[in-house]
Amino acid sequence: MKIVLQIVLWIACLGFGYLIYQSVNAPLEFANVKEERFQKVINSLKDIRNSQEAYKASNKRYAKDFKTLINFVENGNFTLTQQRDTSYLEFNKDFGIDMLTEKKIIDTLGLVSVKDSLFKKDNRYKTMMNVPTAASGEKFTMTAGTIDKSGFKASVFEAKVPKDVVLYDQPKDLIAREKTQVNVEEVNGPDIRVGSMEEVSTNGNWPPIYDKKARN
Repeated sequence: MKIVLQIVLWIACLGFGYLIYQSVNAPLEFANVKEERFQKVINSLKDIRNSQEAYKASNKRYAKDFKTLINFVENGNFTLTQQRDTSYLEFNKDFGIDMLTEKKIIDTLGLVSVKDSLFKKDNRYKTMMNVPTAASGEKFTMTAGTIDKSGFKASVFEAKVPKDVVLYDQPKDLIAREKTQVNVEEVNGPDIRVGSMEEVSTNGNWPPIYDKKARN
């Protein structure tokens, strides 16, 4: 009986030791996984934002779907312009004299490919709708439209993915806690997103630390 009790106590000690280890180590492992995956997702959201901003510069509105946006990146062009000041004497009928007139002239210099400007030789824009690290090929949700701001119709867009899609294989309790984050150093809320359908903004909901890291 003494030997049996010793074995039971050793098993219990090992069990408690493992639980203590998990309670300390699991959040650390979760934080590492989260940071790595969030960075990849945010990099893709930045690509979407850059593409949407280029689309809006050419079309005065944001693209409503990825097919339209990718086609624009593939085939669209930026118009390169140069602004210069000029001045000359012009007869003023009201005063009956020549007066100095100043104007700004915008010269068109040419066109540059959107694809080359934003992505150079990288073709990652073709798959920017796919959520990195997602288990089942999930895609970002993207919407676009207009909102009324003090009588002004403003074009807006939003792209996002739920955090639990990105952290699909992590402990459920830590995911639940992560989705309720309210901290200037964290990605707040249940989603990782860029843009807004309620405000005129193309900002993301991530902290600056994710903007400082270079793309791998």
